[in-house]
Amino acid sequence: MTMSPVPPAPRNFILLVLGQLVSVFGSALLRFALSLYVLDLTGRADIFATLVALSNLPLLLAPLGGAVADRFNRRNLLVIYDIACGLSILLFILLLHLGISPVPLIAVVMVLLAIVSAMYSPVVMASIPLLVPKEKLEQANGIVSGVQALSGIAAPVVGGIVYGLTGIDLLILFSGIAFLVTGLVELFITLPSTRVEPSSHSSVARAIAADLKAGFTYAVSQPYMFKTMILAALLNLILTPFFIIGGPMILRITMQAGDMLYGLGMGLIEFAIILGALLVGWFAKWLHFNKLHYWLLLIAILMVPLAASVTPIALSWGLYPALSIFLLCAMPVAMLLTILSVYVITIVQKRTPDAHLGKVMAIIMAVSQCAAPAGQMLFGLLFEQFSLTVYVPVLVISLLMGGTALAAKMMLKNEKAVY
Repeated sequence: MTMSPVPPAPRNFILLVLGQLVSVFGSALLRFALSLYVLDLTGRADIFATLVALSNLPLLLAPLGGAVADRFNRRNLLVIYDIACGLSILLFILLLHLGISPVPLIAVVMVLLAIVSAMYSPVVMASIPLLVPKEKLEQANGIVSGVQALSGIAAPVVGGIVYGLTGIDLLILFSGIAFLVTGLVELFITLPSTRVEPSSHSSVARAIAADLKAGFTYAVSQPYMFKTMILAALLNLILTPFFIIGGPMILRITMQAGDMLYGLGMGLIEFAIILGALLVGWFAKWLHFNKLHYWLLLIAILMVPLAASVTPIALSWGLYPALSIFLLCAMPVAMLLTILSVYVITIVQKRTPDAHLGKVMAIIMAVSQCAAPAGQMLFGLLFEQFSLTVYVPVLVISLLMGGTALAAKMMLKNEKAVY
């Protein structure tokens, strides 16, 4: 497979980011609205939890999405995925008005959205290196990550307001139209055209299966790839669950912050995540692959005063001092987590041949995304077990990050400083 060269163009990258913004935001908005609709419709948390679980299963299809991204024209894939989402959503509205039971329909739509998302993300990540110069790759990845983080924050807010004002029908219609418009906008993106070399396989399915095998073989054969996957998985296993489970529990239960302070605290952490994504290009000059252990160690150190903020002594000082210490530590940790994650992805993009880029990015995404739920379960149990001494699981996280820093030092000591 060869790619016809197309010079990097800011216009193409801007169109890609705009498409990503509308697509990711539209998907997050729709998932939020549908979940809220199910809760209002049934009043049953078990049905809601089942739908959420079902919608997460297609994430395992990311490697397949990567194989498809490497075999077909990536611009066309983006267009097809978004238009398919838009038409599916509009069909969903039609079926609802025909009187078909909404809960099974919602389950199907949420699974379809998750499937498209799993197939869509590797295409975007594999397209970025073709649209920006190598020296701007960290900044470009940071912008895309920032868009995803911003969508995650804005979608529940906008979704809650629109759902409350207009109901589910108009919100679903808006999401469907947004996907269709995104697909049309992406038609104007100029990406290198993919020319697939003649294959000995008799069908496209067999050719893609062979591509998947080749992608896994390539990933396993590259030492830097194995190290990158371990590092990404450890970050998602240890740190990501802290911000999903530990942060809300500390603010709401341990510190008993009211609605306003809870929202402020979580909002500042989300702001730090977005800020880290936007600053990664500027920050990259201090990052080197074989020196990442220093930054991991800094995270481990910051978790110690964070743990101190939820000790009985700190809590006895009052809410505001304890909350201030917590946020002064949690915000730089969140920012560093984003910066390191984007930087590691950029290293992979720079070192991986384009013929394997979609598959490789998808494999890393699948491994890291599978690590996050395991970490959430583990730390969910820990925070529940030590609900009266929350500083204990926080110190465990600090120790684990220290171990991760040591492992990174050993794994990456022979890697080049700059790629």
